[in-house]
Amino acid sequence: MKTIYICTDTVTGIFSGIYDAWKAEGEEDTCGIALRGTLEQQLFCEYVETKETEHKAVVVEAMIQKHLGMPAYWDIYHAALAADAGKGDAILGTMLAARRIKESRKIMEHLSHPAVEKVFELSRTVGGEAHAFKGFLRFRELVNGVLFAEITPKNHVLTCLAPHFADRLPRENWMIYDNAHKTFVVHEAGKKWVLGLNEQLNIEMVHNISDREREYARLWQGFFRTISIQSRESRSRQLQHLPLRFQKNMVEFKQ
Repeated sequence: MKTIYICTDTVTGIFSGIYDAWKAEGEEDTCGIALRGTLEQQLFCEYVETKETEHKAVVVEAMIQKHLGMPAYWDIYHAALAADAGKGDAILGTMLAARRIKESRKIMEHLSHPAVEKVFELSRTVGGEAHAFKGFLRFRELVNGVLFAEITPKNHVLTCLAPHFADRLPRENWMIYDNAHKTFVVHEAGKKWVLGLNEQLNIEMVHNISDREREYARLWQGFFRTISIQSRESRSRQLQHLPLRFQKNMVEFKQ
């Protein structure tokens, strides 16, 4: 009988599920990971609720880094951030496959294995979206001086973006809100960023921008329109490089 470990759609939750599966010493075809809320129950399966803890996640993280290496760890970590219901199974399958080969640190080269291939593709998808947001994200200054940005990503990319902006804006108070997953990162000047989960946005607060921000937005929108050459505009080509889902949170596309 196959045992399915049910966990939350977070890195801590998935790694906790993998910890339980690994501790049970199940083989690839007798253990599985399912995300809470996406479960489709099957016959001849036992479903076990995973108790999510930081300790379990840290143990699995350390195990991956030690036996599979940092490049594989980052692929697995990024895969865990993907918007894909099968990512838990793919990560577990990759780790189980790694212990069956002589050089476990080369597991991500074994793309003929379905689980490894999926982890690789999910990692590329998440990494690509995070890279795009590093260029397309737009901060705006609120009346209280905080720099605020809102994004609507497909994947959970906030923890990929936070180190990037913490490095570039270390002396600023800023916040990035993920409207799709109701999460945010907050950075206080001179301190480390923190992640918040399952939070609703205070619409009134984040729309209360400073006069200086309002003027800069007007100037930027004017510049954006001025440099456009109407006879050479190509909406389809623009969408290829800048999809509509990014434009909704960019000041230059707001009326």
